[in-house]
Amino acid sequence: MPRFPRLEGELKTDVLIIGGGMAGLLCAHFLQQAGVPYILVEGNSIGGGVTKNTTAKLTAQHGMLYQKLLRGAGIEKAKMYLQANLRAVEDFAALCSGMDCDLERKDAYVFSVDDAEYIEDEITALLRLGYNAEFAKSTPLPFSVAGAARFPNQAQFHPLKFMAAISQGLNIYEHSYVRELAPHLAVTDHAKICAKHILVATHFPFNNKHGGYFLKMYQQRSYVIALENAPDIGGMYLEAEPNGLSFRNHENSLLIGGGGHRTGKRGGNWKELRELAADAYPKAKETHAWATQDCMSLDGVPYIGRYGKRAEGLLVATAFNKWGMTNSMVAAQLLIDSILGKRNEYAAVFSPQRSMIKPQLLLNGLHAVGNLLCPRPKRCPHLGCALKWNAIEHSWDCPCHGSRFDVNGALLDNPATGDMKNP
Repeated sequence: MPRFPRLEGELKTDVLIIGGGMAGLLCAHFLQQAGVPYILVEGNSIGGGVTKNTTAKLTAQHGMLYQKLLRGAGIEKAKMYLQANLRAVEDFAALCSGMDCDLERKDAYVFSVDDAEYIEDEITALLRLGYNAEFAKSTPLPFSVAGAARFPNQAQFHPLKFMAAISQGLNIYEHSYVRELAPHLAVTDHAKICAKHILVATHFPFNNKHGGYFLKMYQQRSYVIALENAPDIGGMYLEAEPNGLSFRNHENSLLIGGGGHRTGKRGGNWKELRELAADAYPKAKETHAWATQDCMSLDGVPYIGRYGKRAEGLLVATAFNKWGMTNSMVAAQLLIDSILGKRNEYAAVFSPQRSMIKPQLLLNGLHAVGNLLCPRPKRCPHLGCALKWNAIEHSWDCPCHGSRFDVNGALLDNPATGDMKNP
């Protein structure tokens, strides 16, 4: 990966982008193309957070989402979400043309091991939205399935190779962690930046004054192992159930994902994946293991747009619900259109100001109150929730909003903006 200097001093710009993950970097790319002055600041290194841990599927196949969207948002907005993500796949493919980033066209499948009707309902929903997903009776997976919905001609790639190429020549500053936000002003340890527009692309928004994201989001852990001497399954596969299994190949490796759980809770983690691998691929060898963390919205759709009703000049992209690659592209184009004063045809479905009166909102609130009242001494500096020890990953995790700290109290995952005070 290329490296960039730390930002120092007092500066003015049209647009400040906070966060050097995929969404932030794409915003910088499109602003540079449009000739708009901007600065991107990253607290550590670009691509060094959640982006580096993605399985990097470029697909509009987002689990069993579309029948849910039809019921909850209606046909018009469900169609917006589908079209925006299908377009994002093609936009990535165009950007990757001539670039060494391992782009491969692959079919994407969502499968169920025991409920063919559930899959058929999703295909019916997609047909109503104008997309011809296909029913597959069998797959090359190491177990039988009741059926799968096939999205043809989707893609996968290597996100860090892509970011290394696209970041060349962009106005980026690393190791410039934003500690405070005020109207049109951001403060790091060594700089102050005044900007007409501030884009918060920090995974979980850290400003609690607007938007209520600490109530309308939570975070989930999920796990991956890479196997060598395992078969090439030909496509990208995702189980229909929540926290289900995920499969895709990369070069000579088979990547198996799953074992997920809400941050601060217990789940299957790598143990679940290793048991599956031992049973299904006894001759395979595990070469890598890692985990990632995803922000989850209340309705399965990201929050992209104005940070809050009264947050003038402040924009946000968050809660990609495990589909951060295509939704990063959607976010970048939507936010840049907003800055340029252009109408974006997909803006309404992603608006952070849409109604969020959902059962999960109440559950999130009760969950936070319970942890705030818990007497455990180690507290998260974000909003004071009690931390739980994660014995699998050797970290202190916040069950409320997903901040994580290592054994010495150093910050691993936001929304906290600093280390744990009493490690």
